[in-house]
Amino acid sequence: MTDKINTTFRAIGLMSGTSGDGVDAAYIETDGHNFVQAGEAITLPYTSDFRRRLLAVMGKPDDPALPGIEAELTDLHAQAVNILLTQIDKRADEINIIGFHGQTIFHDATNRKTLQIGGGAALAAATGINVVNDFRSADVVAGGQGAPLVPLYHAAIAREWEKPCAIINIGGVANVTYLNGDDIIACDTGPGCALIDDAMQELFGMPHDMDGGIAAMGTVNETVLTEWLSDEFFTAPAPKSLDRNHFRNLIKIDDLMPDEAIATLTEFTARGIAKSAALFPAPPAIWIVTGGGRKNQHLMARIAAACAAPVRDINDMKYDGDALEAQAFAYLAVRHKLNLPLSLPTTTGVPAPMRGGKFYAARAEV
Repeated sequence: MTDKINTTFRAIGLMSGTSGDGVDAAYIETDGHNFVQAGEAITLPYTSDFRRRLLAVMGKPDDPALPGIEAELTDLHAQAVNILLTQIDKRADEINIIGFHGQTIFHDATNRKTLQIGGGAALAAATGINVVNDFRSADVVAGGQGAPLVPLYHAAIAREWEKPCAIINIGGVANVTYLNGDDIIACDTGPGCALIDDAMQELFGMPHDMDGGIAAMGTVNETVLTEWLSDEFFTAPAPKSLDRNHFRNLIKIDDLMPDEAIATLTEFTARGIAKSAALFPAPPAIWIVTGGGRKNQHLMARIAAACAAPVRDINDMKYDGDALEAQAFAYLAVRHKLNLPLSLPTTTGVPAPMRGGKFYAARAEV
C-alpha cells in the first residue's frame, strides 16, 4: 500500500452529466495519487425551463443559443460552489482547485471532435478559485475516445475492494471500469438512463421511471431489443465512447405499448452493460454501480440477471454514488496541477498516458 507522503490538496469537483438535470458539486482532499478523503457534496437541480433549453442544444455544437446557455450554466456552477463552501464551512481561498467538467453538448471521437460548454475563466472569476476544465479535448485530439475519464479515480478508491471488479457508472450514458491488479480497462457500455428518461417524458410526462416501477409492469419486446443490440457499437473493441444521441435514429418506440417501451429500454441498458464483460480478461467477481441509475431498483435487478454476478450500490462501499463523478473531476484537476496523466491507452485508447485540461487562475497559486 502506498503511504500518504505527497502534498494534500483541497479540491471541488463539478459535474453536469448527460441527463442534464443539475450540477453535482463535491469536496475532496487528495494527493492526486492514492490518497482520497471524500467530503461533503450537494446537488443543485436545474429548473425545468433551463433543462429543456439545455437538452434542446444537445448534439448541436453550432446552435446560436449556446453562448447564452453556457453563461447560464457557468453561473449555476458558481452558485453550486458557493452553496458547497457554506456547507463545508470553508472560504474560497482555502480551496486549491476546482475541476469543472462542464456540459457535454457534442461528442464524436471518431472525427476527433468533442465539446463541453462552461466558461473556465468566468467560473474562476466568479468563485475566486483556480479552475481546470476542458478535460476531454486533448485526449480526443490525440486520437483517444475522450471518455470515460473516471477510471483513474475508480482505481484510487478501490484499492482494497474485491478483484476483479467492474465499476459501472450509469448516467445518461453508461460506462465501466474494470480493475484487477494493475489492469485498468474502461469504456462506455451503451445507453444509461437518457433513453429511458426521454421516453418517460414523451410517454408519461415524467422525467424518470422512479425505482423502475413502469418498467417492472411492462414486458420486454425481445424482437425489438435484439435489433437495438445489433448496433455495431456493441461489437466494437474497447476503448470506445458514445454521444448521448448515438442511438437516436435506431430507437423507435412508436409501435410499443408505453410500459413495454420503458421495459425494453431498461433491458437495453442492462444487457449493454453485461456485454462489456466480453472485453475483460476475466469475469468480474462483483459489479459495483454508481450514478443516478443505481436508484432504479428494477434496472439494478436486470443488471444482476444479465451479468449473472453480484451487483452492489457503491454507497455500500462507503462512497456517495451521486457525488462520485464530481469527486473524480476534483481528483483529475489535482492531477492536472501535478502534471500527471488523466487517461491511459486502456481507458480511452489514447496512444500514451495523456495529460489534459485547461487551467484558469483566479489568484496566485497556493
